[in-house]
Amino acid sequence: MAQELGVSAEELRNQVRQDQADRGQGAPGELTTAEREELRRLRRQNREQAETIEVLRKAAVFFTKESDR
Repeated sequence: MAQELGVSAEELRNQVRQDQADRGQGAPGELTTAEREELRRLRRQNREQAETIEVLRKAAVFFTKESDR
């Protein structure tokens, strides 16, 4: 079947597994496509916030040193 579709057997297996999860028939704890997208979005947001916090931390250190002069 995979060969007819032009994909590897593993890719077809993954697609079937993901479809089952999306229909609520996946293994316990298996993420749906929507949940995977949300997790990806939240991880990106977390990374961006961590970078912002680091910039603000460095700015606070800089301005603290400047105000001590």
